[in-house]
Amino acid sequence: MLGNLFPLDSSKPFTEQEKIGHNRYHPEIPPVATVKPGDSFRVDSREWFDGAIKNDDSAEDILNAPMKKVHGLSGPFRIEGAQPGDLLIVDILDVGPIPQEQGPLAGQGWGYTGIFAKSNGGSFLVEQFPDAYKAVWDFHGPWATSRHIPGVKFEGLTHPGIMATAPSAELLAKWNTREAALIATDPERVPPLALPPEPEESVLGSVPQADRARIAAEAARTAPPRENGGNQDIKNLTKGTRAFYPVFVDGANFSVGDLHFSQGDGEITFCGGIEMGGYLELHVDLIKNGMELYGVSENAIFMPGRQDPQFSEWIAFSGTSVTLDGEQRYLDSHLSYQRAILHAIDYLATFGYSPEQAYLLLGAAPVEGRLSSVVDIPNSCSTVYIPTAIFDFDVRPSANGPHQIDPGIGAPKAADPVFG
Repeated sequence: MLGNLFPLDSSKPFTEQEKIGHNRYHPEIPPVATVKPGDSFRVDSREWFDGAIKNDDSAEDILNAPMKKVHGLSGPFRIEGAQPGDLLIVDILDVGPIPQEQGPLAGQGWGYTGIFAKSNGGSFLVEQFPDAYKAVWDFHGPWATSRHIPGVKFEGLTHPGIMATAPSAELLAKWNTREAALIATDPERVPPLALPPEPEESVLGSVPQADRARIAAEAARTAPPRENGGNQDIKNLTKGTRAFYPVFVDGANFSVGDLHFSQGDGEITFCGGIEMGGYLELHVDLIKNGMELYGVSENAIFMPGRQDPQFSEWIAFSGTSVTLDGEQRYLDSHLSYQRAILHAIDYLATFGYSPEQAYLLLGAAPVEGRLSSVVDIPNSCSTVYIPTAIFDFDVRPSANGPHQIDPGIGAPKAADPVFG
């Protein structure tokens, strides 16, 4: 083990650290360190809003979350000998919250889930939940509980939301061109259809001052997943995972960040999972010419770890591709998953949860989302599976009717929402 190649001081902002990471993708962002194939090393990771979200009972910080700052990524790390066309092997040896620290920074014994306001990013159910809400979760070893969502306790599926290699100049130009074309179809949409390069609040590592304006104007935002991996938010990329990433530039320039203590499939609230800072221990290697050998041109391959919590009983909800207004859509799996989530929210509300509490829970707990049918025209069928063991009461239907919980203080809502 080489030691910590990207240390972070919890008392300092991301931009004032010993080594400066980045929050945009560009092939000219210099690496912070070089490792060799076969090396193992440790990396600290900053919570994606760099401390803007507080451990309190207000959602004002979610309403005003600084979206242009995200994500603060650790790296890039140059892998010696990596060349375009190779596959970079990344093993997650360990991952967790900031160790042995309690404090005001997410990851210091706590994390948070938020529903973003429609005016500031929105969520998977933005039309039904246009306002900002928040839930704070306390960590107890592998478990999480929340004063804002009582009656539940679960083991987390701790994972990085982002692992990525750097794009080539050609690939970056492709991203910017196609995403600009999408934005142009509805440039005033709220939330927007895509995020163009944004120089304001860009963090570009050790890029020379003379090049910063140009690179900031070209560099891609880290919000979406793309050919290089990126913000895929795959909840099962836990300890023990092996991932294979396409290499597009010499050295690969690998970066990692956006840690989650836990997450449900889809990261449906967008400020999803349980966001935190923390650490990773990684091992890297190469498959020379691996992209051609395995037919990998624009996608990462994963072998998820086997550290998941073991649940044996689930309660599942289905949805079809029919809108709330009764309009039939053709095999729309995005819509059918929305409907499955809404059905689960309606069910949990019968036990005393507010719709917002139920929505936040489904974004944070290790629920399973599945495409159950994509061929039976005109309706796709999607399903969401909730482990029954996360509740401290019987959540199954019975002749006795739903147990009534004390909803506690509820999920904090922004005091001055833009919508609603």
